Amino acid sequence: MKDDSQTMDRQIPVSVQRKRKIKRTALWTGGFLAVMGAAAWLGGQMVPTLERDKLIISEVDRGTIDVSVSATGKVVPAFEEVIVSPISSRILEVYAHSGDSVDVGTPLCRLDLQSAETDYAKALDEREIRRQQMAQLKANTETQLSDRRMQIEVDEMKVSQLEAQLRNELYLDSLGSGTRDRVRQAETALRTAQLQLRQLRQQYENEKRVKQADLRMQQLQNSIFEKGLGEKRRTLDDAKIRSPRRATLTYINTEVGSTVGAGQKLAIVSDLRHFKAECEISDTHADRVRVGGPLILKIGKEKLNGTVGTVTPLSQSGAITFTAVPDDMSHPRLRSGLRTEVFVITSIKDDVLRIRNGSFYSGPGDYTLFVVKNEELRMKNVRLGECNYDYIEVVEGLEEGEQVVISDMSKYKGREKLKVK
Repeated sequence: MKDDSQTMDRQIPVSVQRKRKIKRTALWTGGFLAVMGAAAWLGGQMVPTLERDKLIISEVDRGTIDVSVSATGKVVPAFEEVIVSPISSRILEVYAHSGDSVDVGTPLCRLDLQSAETDYAKALDEREIRRQQMAQLKANTETQLSDRRMQIEVDEMKVSQLEAQLRNELYLDSLGSGTRDRVRQAETALRTAQLQLRQLRQQYENEKRVKQADLRMQQLQNSIFEKGLGEKRRTLDDAKIRSPRRATLTYINTEVGSTVGAGQKLAIVSDLRHFKAECEISDTHADRVRVGGPLILKIGKEKLNGTVGTVTPLSQSGAITFTAVPDDMSHPRLRSGLRTEVFVITSIKDDVLRIRNGSFYSGPGDYTLFVVKNEELRMKNVRLGECNYDYIEVVEGLEEGEQVVISDMSKYKGREKLKVK
C-alpha cells in the first residue's frame, strides 16, 4: 500500500504537460479551420437572388445618338440691364420700388442735377462765344484777302501802263525821235513791276492757304467742342433716371439723400417674360462649345431645345461659361434662379447600338455589366462609347435585343452570376 501511494503522489513531468497542451490547441485550431472552410464553401455555393422589379434594365437597341457633353446652368432673365449713375450726385427722390412693372421712359428716381445743369449752361455760353469768334475769323480773313486782291488788280494796271510806255518808247526809237536810254528805262520799270506783281500774287496764295488752315483748325476745335457738348447733354438726360425698356424693376437704390458716384449701380430692370441660362462646363470641352451650336435644357422631365448664345473663352477654376438660349424663351417651366442640366450637342451618330444612360457611366471605356439571361444575371465585359442625356453608345460586347442592368451593382462586383426573380 505504501508503494501505491508514493506512485500516485509523483508529479507529471513538464515536458509531458507541454505536449498535452499543444495537442489540445492543435485539435481546437483544426476544428475551427474546418468549420470556417465549410462555411466559406457553402457561401460560395450560395448565389444571391435579386428582385427584377428593383432593377433598372435596358434593352440593347439600334438607333441615333445625339452625342453631347453635359453642363450645369442657372436660369436668368434673357434681358437684364443695370442702370448706373452717369455723374456723381445725390438721390433726391425715388419713384418706383422693386417688383414694379415699368414701361419705356418710366421715371425711377431723381438725382441732384444742379451742378451738371450749371456746367451745361456754361458750355452753351461758350458755344455762342465760339460761334462769334468763328464769324469774326471768317470776316477778317475775307477782308484781308480782299485787300490783297485789290492790290493785285492795282499792280496789274500798273504793269499794263508800263507795257504801253515801253511800246511807245520803242516806236519813237524806231522813228529816231527817242533814245536807247529811255527804252532801257522803260524795260527796267516794266520788269520791276512784273516781279512785284508776281510776288504779290504768291503772297496772296500763301496767305489764302494759311487763312483756310486757320479756318479748318477753328472748325475742328468747334466740332470737338460740339461733341463734348452733346455728351454733356446726353449725360444730363441720362441723369434723369428712367426705364430703358418695358420690364420689371428687380432692384433700386431707395436711400434718399445718399451720395452716388459716377458708374455706381442705381437700379436693375429685367425682362421676366423671357429667359436664358448661364452655364458652366469643364474647360476640357471648350473646343466643343461654339456659338450657335444646338443644345438641350433639361428641367425636371421637360426638355427644351436651344442654341449656344455667347461663349466666354477665359477659363476660371478649370471651367468656361456660356449662355444657353431656349428656342421658346417664354416657356412656362422657365423661372429665374432655377437650376438646370444643359447638354451641348457635339455630333450625331446614326444606326448605332445603344443602351439607356445610367449612373454607372463615367465616360467612354471598358465596363463590367450584368446581362439578363433566363432567370440569371451574368457578368459581361463590354466597351461603351459616347453618350447623350438618354443613351450610351455600345461599341462591343453586347448584341441587339440583349437586356442589361444599368442600376448600381457595385456591391456585387466580382460575382460571375446572380439570380433574379
